[in-house]
Amino acid sequence: MGTNQIHVTTPDGLDRQGNPIKISGAIYIRVLFSSKFYPVSDYIIYCEEAGRLKMVMKVYGPVRAACPQRVLACLLEKGVDFEVVHVDLDSGEHKRPDFLLRHPFGQVPVVEDGDFRLFESRAIMRYIAAKYEEQGPNLLGKSLEERAVVDQWLEVEAHNFNELVFAMVMQLVILPRMGERGDLALVDACERKLEKVLDVYEQRLSKSRYLAGDSFTLADLSHLPAIRYLMNEAGMRHLVVQRKSVNAWWEDISSRAAWKKVMELAS
Repeated sequence: MGTNQIHVTTPDGLDRQGNPIKISGAIYIRVLFSSKFYPVSDYIIYCEEAGRLKMVMKVYGPVRAACPQRVLACLLEKGVDFEVVHVDLDSGEHKRPDFLLRHPFGQVPVVEDGDFRLFESRAIMRYIAAKYEEQGPNLLGKSLEERAVVDQWLEVEAHNFNELVFAMVMQLVILPRMGERGDLALVDACERKLEKVLDVYEQRLSKSRYLAGDSFTLADLSHLPAIRYLMNEAGMRHLVVQRKSVNAWWEDISSRAAWKKVMELAS
């Protein structure tokens, strides 16, 4: 997170032992302090950089959820200070009137960057990558053509890949956790469709290191949460490891420091 100093101020300015609170790394604030000593809403969090105070970007959503992970990975790639505001999906917090003011469809994530508010994880990623284009790796592509290819594969991820993975995870993981039986026939149908999609990926990745070319971009980053769920919780690891180029690509992108930090936060 660079050399920025992150200050956490409680109502009385002290921690539970009476010591001033000061920690480095905004990403740890919610994990360490949320609901431990004071209500979450009582925290005032800011970043001090070169003697100036500035608000950090707020990310609303649980760290373990796939779509917030997409945004967190992007922020970490860019080295942007941020605060995670936990939203309890199990209790329906995302459907309450106060949260619906932030996201009218009651979903996560939402980000607040000063007075600017944005929802939809892929839109948020594009915003972060554009705002901090000169900071960290270029995630958008350098030329008009490269950017178009990045957008192309982001569309593929959203409509050809993620929808199938989400349906499978819903039936195999989420519904059973809620005490309901998943539709295995639907899972089989989605798996057959996903195999064809991943065959296209295999062909593409046999010719280029990453989906949009030779550099890691949002097109690759956006796949990280869903592939992890597919391989781990959904037990569909074979769909990736049986495809040489897809597996090599996954091993590459999942070994990046930013994604490892997201996994650390989610553990």
